[in-house]
Amino acid sequence: MERYLTPSEVAEIFGMSRSGVIKWIREGKIKAIEINGRWRIPYSEVERLLSGGGRLKQVAIYARVSSNTQKDDLERQINALREWVKKNYGNVSVIEIKDVGSGLKEDRRGLKKLIELSRRRQIDVVVVAYKDRLTRFGFDYLVELFKAYGVGVVVAFQEEPKDYMQELVEDFVEIVRSFASRIYGHRSHKYEKVIKCVEDAEKDG
Repeated sequence: MERYLTPSEVAEIFGMSRSGVIKWIREGKIKAIEINGRWRIPYSEVERLLSGGGRLKQVAIYARVSSNTQKDDLERQINALREWVKKNYGNVSVIEIKDVGSGLKEDRRGLKKLIELSRRRQIDVVVVAYKDRLTRFGFDYLVELFKAYGVGVVVAFQEEPKDYMQELVEDFVEIVRSFASRIYGHRSHKYEKVIKCVEDAEKDG
């Protein structure tokens, strides 16, 4: 029996606005039916868009934290994503991929595995809890890369948890370190002075 979703539910799956889904309907990008004056989208249409035309075979859920002290949060992410996938995709095959490292780093082992699985056409969709779990910067570029391999990227939740501010601070410090090193040199007095100021500000915060 076909399952039908509201525009808001479809918007959540694709990490977009409800008005964006309505626009898709009007442009004919996604098929919908009108029931009592309200749009309803067949779930088969969602699967078609996510998998490039066929039914979903394998979903990759990707979770990331910045440090080993956040292992509990890593497991919470995985559990939340498991539930989300089960609710929205049913009993599909799931691959779980985890990373411990800054969202600024491009050489994360888990991220590389995601890209390799996509390149081999072994997954249909990548699901992350929040955009910055996948990457701190350049999210749209990664989406385009996965799309080139026929893989969709879905952001499950829209609001970051309240405790993610510490990760932002850590990433900010890492950015300052990188630029200060390039400008002054890693062993210069000015470099050490800049880093000390940033670290002191972090402690005061």
